[in-house]
Amino acid sequence: MAKADNAELVFVPLGGVGEIGMNFALYGYGPANNREWIIIDVGVTFPDAAHPGVDLILPDTRFIEDKLAKLRGIVITHAHEDHYGALHDIWPKLKAPVWMTPFGAGLLEAKRQGEQNAPKIPVTIYRAGEKFTIGPFEIEAIPVAHSIPEPMSLAITTPVGTVIHTGDWKIDPAPSIGPMTDEARFRAYGDKGVLALVCDSTNALREGDSPSEQAVGESLKKLIEEAKGRVAVSTFSSNVGRIVAIARAARDAGRQVLVLGRSLKRAIDVAGELGYMDGLPEFIAEEDYGFIPRENLVVICTGSQGEPLAALAKLSRDEMKSVALTAGDTVIFSSRTIPGNEKAILEIKNRLIDLGMKIIEDGDALVHVSGHPRRSELKRMYEWVRPAIGVPVHGEAAHLVAQGSLMSMSGIRQVAQVRDGDMLRLYPGAAEIVDQVPFGRVYKDGKLVGSDEAMGIKDRRKLSFAGHVAVNVVLDDKYELAGDPDLVAIGVAEADASGELLEDIMLDAAVGAVDSIPRQRRKDLDLVQESVRRSVRAAANETWGKKPLVTVFVTR
Repeated sequence: MAKADNAELVFVPLGGVGEIGMNFALYGYGPANNREWIIIDVGVTFPDAAHPGVDLILPDTRFIEDKLAKLRGIVITHAHEDHYGALHDIWPKLKAPVWMTPFGAGLLEAKRQGEQNAPKIPVTIYRAGEKFTIGPFEIEAIPVAHSIPEPMSLAITTPVGTVIHTGDWKIDPAPSIGPMTDEARFRAYGDKGVLALVCDSTNALREGDSPSEQAVGESLKKLIEEAKGRVAVSTFSSNVGRIVAIARAARDAGRQVLVLGRSLKRAIDVAGELGYMDGLPEFIAEEDYGFIPRENLVVICTGSQGEPLAALAKLSRDEMKSVALTAGDTVIFSSRTIPGNEKAILEIKNRLIDLGMKIIEDGDALVHVSGHPRRSELKRMYEWVRPAIGVPVHGEAAHLVAQGSLMSMSGIRQVAQVRDGDMLRLYPGAAEIVDQVPFGRVYKDGKLVGSDEAMGIKDRRKLSFAGHVAVNVVLDDKYELAGDPDLVAIGVAEADASGELLEDIMLDAAVGAVDSIPRQRRKDLDLVQESVRRSVRAAANETWGKKPLVTVFVTR
């Protein structure tokens, strides 16, 4: 492939760089005014208490929506939600061809069948070791170890050089279902020369190597064998290797397995079709649960992050029709705590402890390992690839800076610190940020997707802090009050410290606001409306110390 005149190669993250989750990266090749683009990963992140009612948070893709004629394709590295979870919502705006592995494509289709009005996305399947061309980009899928089937790093070759985009990876000498990280392919690219390594930073603060998935399997087997009653194990539904390890441990301990949770069953169905569950006994049906002795059972369930409607939360509240845990049973959290979920997980643990369960989590025993590389693994990747430029991605500022300094100490001459919205020029010349592009977050809220403002999330947040007051003011034909205003307060304190009702205090403020406006000026109904709004808020604030949202209607 010949190099175009004035050709540049740029990297533009719109998500996942400066935050954990919502990974969305763009590569652009060609002259600055006529670049061709590919997207790597289309991920989501999850809402917290600051986003009441929101279902999912998606990257703002305005920048690439303006360039659809030059968008050549979308490649998904693996089927974790933070790498592919926004496809159904974002693809209809982009309509570009999508490349995925068989497991990713299977999960996408299974998800589509469970979602109302989800689009049918045409997907081209790619497999480990395969090469394919998208516009000016020649791509090779390099298999790596991670906590899901078929994770891939991508070698992206253009006429001006090759970028290794690692995706999520680690070095595991004994993964539960494979693959191994393909050292030989990384070394081969390093020998040919790599322009840039765009690398996962999630565990860049942790020394040493990640333990192997095999070691987790052995630890789980010992725990299951030693447990007196039933054993419930909660893990991420996409971690098929872990599910297989738990099922093998149960089989070897002479126990049968029950699976609870829709997302788990969906992942297991897809994995089963691709042969990842071969050699395991069949899982039992829910209705058979009561007929199997306690010491012969293992339950694999969703809910490791404290989700209130997941199987583990329902078990902790004893809300399941035919399945219950009893005192003396063991619950294993075979997962890490995603920041922000600590309180919800703690509530479930406390309920389970009250029911007499024994809780085992990471720290008590080896029941979980991360799917991301620690510092020793990162150094080995640098030795294999030997890039001219190092670009830390996938992480918050602390992770990115930690990996950046490790890259520098390891002899990578140029290290580019970028954040969401930065346009990093990789070629020609030294790596440098040459532009800032629009980026941000949009919100999936019920059936709609839109900005914070469009979805009313900012006001909803205010409502959750200080409630809402509606006031209806009616003026007669002489612009005098036609009776007391109507006032309705929701989510507002009932009375002040001396027992006077807050509604009465706010009502007096509304009447006082109207009375204080000269009668001639009351013809300006907007002025009356704003004056009443301010007075009611001020009265609430003076009495209660909080400012509710106030809506005022003025009619004549």
